[in-house]
Amino acid sequence: MNRLLARMRSRLSPIAAFLVLSTIGTSNLLFGAPPPQKAVAEEPAARCMIQPTNYDGWKAEQLSNRWVKLVIVPELGGRLMQVTFDDHDYLFVNAQLKGQINPPDTEHHRWYNYGGDKIWPMPEGSQDEQHWAGAGGTLLDEGAFTLQVLSRGAECAVRLAGPIDPQIGQQYIRDIRINSDSPVIFFHAVMKNVSGYPQTWSEQSVSQYNAAAPGDPGQFNPKFWGVTPANPTSAFPGGYHVRTGSQTNPGYTVSDGLFRVQWNDMEGEVWTDSTAGWLAVVDGTSSFTMVERNHYDPRAIYPGQTTMLFYTTGKHDRGRPGGGGNGGAQGTAPGQAASAAVQPAGAQGSGQSVAGAAPMRMDSPIYYMEAEVNSPMVELAAGESYAMDTTWYPTRMGEAFKTATYSGVVGTPLAAAASPAGLTLTGDFGVFYAGSLVAHYYDRGGSSIGTAKLVDVTPVQEVQLQATVRAPAETFRVSVHLVEKSGVGRSLDRGPLGEAFVNPPPAPHHRNNWD
Repeated sequence: MNRLLARMRSRLSPIAAFLVLSTIGTSNLLFGAPPPQKAVAEEPAARCMIQPTNYDGWKAEQLSNRWVKLVIVPELGGRLMQVTFDDHDYLFVNAQLKGQINPPDTEHHRWYNYGGDKIWPMPEGSQDEQHWAGAGGTLLDEGAFTLQVLSRGAECAVRLAGPIDPQIGQQYIRDIRINSDSPVIFFHAVMKNVSGYPQTWSEQSVSQYNAAAPGDPGQFNPKFWGVTPANPTSAFPGGYHVRTGSQTNPGYTVSDGLFRVQWNDMEGEVWTDSTAGWLAVVDGTSSFTMVERNHYDPRAIYPGQTTMLFYTTGKHDRGRPGGGGNGGAQGTAPGQAASAAVQPAGAQGSGQSVAGAAPMRMDSPIYYMEAEVNSPMVELAAGESYAMDTTWYPTRMGEAFKTATYSGVVGTPLAAAASPAGLTLTGDFGVFYAGSLVAHYYDRGGSSIGTAKLVDVTPVQEVQLQATVRAPAETFRVSVHLVEKSGVGRSLDRGPLGEAFVNPPPAPHHRNNWD
């Protein structure tokens, strides 16, 4: 360009050269291109933080970003003690044990139920060495873990390494991670066979969610559910198996393809063989939901044929069979007797103990729901390890919850209504990432014919979509995707929240021979 201008200057008079150069200088504006912009300094990248803290009297480590805060107490079996999202605490913390660190009770095998989230081995029972006799007095549940910081900044990750448990010859090593730009939480839980011979175990994520009424821990929350998709070819009659508690508990229902547990002050444990790879815990009173995901392997064997299960505290005198709660022989086949030697946490909530041991004190009712995710049964040779990956997605959604996708949760499914004013899209959603909802248009033949941004969204606000757009006239089907705004100038399609056919559909296009 500079050489061209130099040749022009040499061949034109000074006035003509000035006019030509002035025209070139303004041509960007004449033809609609933007003028050169001044360089704008990029905003600093979002960061997450790891820092020591004191939590209810415990020495803890906190992982946080602008969306979520995690509190880990390594000395209490490596527990994730609390998850806070938009000032909402998801997990149950036992007020009777706050600030306490009790060494494992190896004599009486009393279980100190601190609350929070942890990893347990499966199957559970006392009939042989291939079953775990329970958490009471064990290093896996109550021993001190060491915490190592793996990364800070754009992502924050820690590793929790537990002691070797001589009872079953296992060691647990668990990585917990958050990124800087979303509330999503990642877990990588390793079980390692430290014995000198092959062993077969499953590992289980055990998460105790607070089911007390918001603002009143002395009352339970009547709008509190555990949800997982029902298996249409379930091995369990009716789609679920009541392991402990009343067989006629009205809180257990299957409808619209979902198994639901409603917290109703009745203790019990219920198993499902869901194949969808997710469960949700829904607080209908405060409109907060947590979705837990893991990978389902259709070729694998799961303990007791169970992939997802729930346990609720409450009154435990309503037809409960021998054993109960998490003290029963979890992982045994349906109908097999549970261990009667271990008392349930149940309404006492503060500990389970062998028969004859004094129960821990009960100052007030304890309300929580356990959501539990099983890995497959895995045979490990001496020194071998297996890892289970799970991911948690906190978001906003209440009792309207219908299902979960990879980008969010659905209350009212997407609908698309055509009118002379345009195409009106409606639906109720909670999203896992901050970004935008984008409509994708498809014609009757399934071809993509366009997209349009609908609205900006954030995980801390439920999305009540009501948007009228000028879609292509031949639009037959619409899908709404969540596109995450990740960092400066970056975006990532996180997948659809729903699809809908246009109602009424456009008139069919009849092709002519010359089309």
